[in-house]
Amino acid sequence: MIRKLIHFRLFWLLLAGVAGLGLLSSPAMALQGVPSADEVAALLAAGEIDEDDVGLWEEYVEMVEAHGFHAYAFDFFVTSMLWTVIAAAMVFIMHLGFAMLETGLTQQKNAVNVLFKNVFIISAGILTYALIGFNTHYPADWIIPNVLGLGGWIGDLNDGADATFAYGGVGLAMTAYGDFIFQAMFAATGATIVSGAVAERVKLPSFMVFVVVFVAIAYPIIGSWHWGEGWLYAIDFYDFAGSSVVHAFGGFGALACVMILGPRKGKYLPGGKIKPIPAHNLALATIGVFLLWFGWFGFNGGSVLSAEPAYLGLVFTTTALAASSGALVSILVSWTVIKKPDLSMALNGVLAGLVGITAGADAVGPGAAIIMGGVAGLIVVFAILFFDKIKIDDPVGAISVHGVCGIWGTVAVGIFNSEVSFITQLIGTLAVSAAAFGSAFVIFYVVKLVMGVRVSEEEESEGLDLGEHGQEAYADYQMKTR
Repeated sequence: MIRKLIHFRLFWLLLAGVAGLGLLSSPAMALQGVPSADEVAALLAAGEIDEDDVGLWEEYVEMVEAHGFHAYAFDFFVTSMLWTVIAAAMVFIMHLGFAMLETGLTQQKNAVNVLFKNVFIISAGILTYALIGFNTHYPADWIIPNVLGLGGWIGDLNDGADATFAYGGVGLAMTAYGDFIFQAMFAATGATIVSGAVAERVKLPSFMVFVVVFVAIAYPIIGSWHWGEGWLYAIDFYDFAGSSVVHAFGGFGALACVMILGPRKGKYLPGGKIKPIPAHNLALATIGVFLLWFGWFGFNGGSVLSAEPAYLGLVFTTTALAASSGALVSILVSWTVIKKPDLSMALNGVLAGLVGITAGADAVGPGAAIIMGGVAGLIVVFAILFFDKIKIDDPVGAISVHGVCGIWGTVAVGIFNSEVSFITQLIGTLAVSAAAFGSAFVIFYVVKLVMGVRVSEEEESEGLDLGEHGQEAYADYQMKTR
């Protein structure tokens, strides 16, 4: 009897699923294959099913009918919404990856400080995105047409049609809350990129103030130019998941802050000599990069904005190929230039490849993805060496990985996709990069005037863990000198 009941349930649920995939076009038709009320009553009277089965049937019918006209696509919508929140969780894990990478590539005396900053960044990012960011990112009304539209609190995103398939149709198959939480995971990324570049000498309170303003105001305003259907959208600028709008934004924001902050003490010596400041834990850095690589499948894959199979498979494939190509090229080039197989360069090669494919992950094929990732792996090596030569001290290579490779990834879409204008891509990425640099420079400089942005030489030498937090990351911590 139990086996018969299971088979019966599976049979009509399967039929309902087929209906929901778009073969039918109304709630009544979407429920074809599901027993009618009279049939259910007859089955109950015959003892074929019990009251629990009747309750299951009623709940399912009510759930499908609640979607009204859009019930025909109910199953696709559910699958897409589920993928969206899974992708959002994967992007959230990227913040752990950033924390591990930054911690590993800096000195052990600053590990607590780095970890603390990363906890603050994601927390502040999500809250400010709810308070002002989401409705500024996607403005209902423009104060300056296609340039500036300030929003406010998200409110009840399930109000009206926003809780149904009607929110975005097939192209945005999610609820408004699904849209919010996915985009919120992106919002803090720009500040996380800055965190790595200014590590080991920035004042914690000053950095926290900068993060709040940069994430809450600068990111959504600049992002609205493209994703909020502003002026970049109007000229057909293409940035699928944010090589420019997220990564170049963070990279050039980081450049502005580093220029104001200055290099770490003892990094650059008289006569143009550079003193390496070794990473304290390359194992942590490697774990961080693999977490980032994993999360990037959600970063790019979630940007499909539905579970549309063809694009989802393509995006996963191009993402993986570009990362692999970036790693191998950076390994080969850095080994040739530095004369040693440098692990940190290999790790940054992975990230460079990922940044390089992010703008066009759905718009190019596998061959182009390999080239785009490989060129990014080449660029990142020379960019890191270049910034070191001009005394721009970036402990984790964030400016090179996210800023320089973000520009490359964006313009590369115009090279490898004939439907995308190279000139438009160049205009768009330079505009985003310049705006990010300018806004970060103004915010950080004002913070410098009001609060100061750099710790004292004594605190920098002792380590920010003790100076800022009064804590040590490792119980057996001992200062090492070289």
